Amino acid sequence: MNTPPISIEALLVLDAIEYRGSYAAAAEQLNKVPSALSYIVQKLEEQLNVTLFIRQGRRAVLTPAGKHLLIEGRKVLNAINALSEQTQTIANGWEPKIRIACDSIFDINPIFSGIQEFLAEHKNIEVDVREEVMNGTWEALIEDTVDLVIGAPSPVPNQKGIRAIKIGKLETVLVAAKRHELSRTLHKDKASIQASDLTRYRSVIVHDSAQHEIPWSINMLEGSQRFFVSSVAQKVAAIAAGIGIGHLPKGMVHDYIESGQLVVIELEEKTPTPTPTPTTQELYMAWKVSNKGKGLKALISILSHQWQEHHL
Repeated sequence: MNTPPISIEALLVLDAIEYRGSYAAAAEQLNKVPSALSYIVQKLEEQLNVTLFIRQGRRAVLTPAGKHLLIEGRKVLNAINALSEQTQTIANGWEPKIRIACDSIFDINPIFSGIQEFLAEHKNIEVDVREEVMNGTWEALIEDTVDLVIGAPSPVPNQKGIRAIKIGKLETVLVAAKRHELSRTLHKDKASIQASDLTRYRSVIVHDSAQHEIPWSINMLEGSQRFFVSSVAQKVAAIAAGIGIGHLPKGMVHDYIESGQLVVIELEEKTPTPTPTPTTQELYMAWKVSNKGKGLKALISILSHQWQEHHL
């Protein structure tokens, strides 16, 4: 392979000359003599067959070709600096990237605050957040496609090596759009409704994102016609549009309920069902104990402290 004419040293020289405005000032910055910089630039111009600088008085000004080379060259310099920092980070036990799966049912906004605090202290670590649903959240951790799961619903998988801490309980409510047939019926007739009556109405269900494990669902209305979506945000939108009814996190739909766009459906409990529909769900943050990364440990500490501070 032929040696490319553009070297790291040449890019550093171009960067210094453009930043300082002259060969003499750039030479002082790089601890070289001006003639050494002139030689590097001249050799590069000859090899590329272009003019990179023109003189305007005492200043060295880039030509359009020189500007393009320096703009793209600075990307290379930044990438090399990042690579050096990441290499040192890994050598010191800090992983270069942390992958997080947040369950669709969990409010991610407070978590972003904790991640921001983490990144402010650890700028060289990349964070990748993705959304999963129900069993798919646990599956992502089990199959090592993520390092940390947040808001994963119970039950915790019966598998060794998983450390899970409870981060709270999620309260859900059964809701329908104000214009939905069920809401209009309850408002008009002032009638009560039992769980068995819900089978007459279409329910909105979030797909489990599990690919290999057996998918499962919570708060599914048995026997009703179903409309499937891929996230809780889509479920909120579908119910608000009047497509169907369903259970949603109380905090997530608070504003919809307050504005009257969604109506809470209260069920009569004269005849308890053999397997009552749960209205609360325990949520967990979990990771594998075999993951010894210092970054993950630091992030877990920040998130745990933040959760205790705001929710306990």
